[in-house]
Amino acid sequence: MKFITELPENYADLKKAANYTSSWRDRLDAVQALSSYKHEKVIDLLQNRVKADTVFAVQQAAFEALTAFGEDVKPPVRRKFELIKGADKVFVRVKKSLPADHTISDFAEKLKRMRLDVYDAYEGHHGENFLSWLETKWQSI
Repeated sequence: MKFITELPENYADLKKAANYTSSWRDRLDAVQALSSYKHEKVIDLLQNRVKADTVFAVQQAAFEALTAFGEDVKPPVRRKFELIKGADKVFVRVKKSLPADHTISDFAEKLKRMRLDVYDAYEGHHGENFLSWLETKWQSI
């Protein structure tokens, strides 16, 4: 496969999107867009996404791009526990901020408003099972 060796014209925007904590979808789109550009800065950015991203799909996309470039990189490992340090405290704080008779929908909306980064990371991590996972989490608090 042939790659472009120059930086894309919109590299600054793609870099910003790749590091945007409030949207794993934006990060994934940016990683996918950058996967055609075999450049030192792109490689550094993708290595960072493999190691540091909270969402496995973003890590995996960055890993696949780096391997296609011929880079020696360890595959990402899906996290089993807390994705974001202190997230459990965030869930408790959100629940306590709502009236006693609130619903799971109220909880999800308030979490999204208060901490979009937490909501987004767990949504990306759990995929289509996110709402059932969130409801279980909500009930256990």
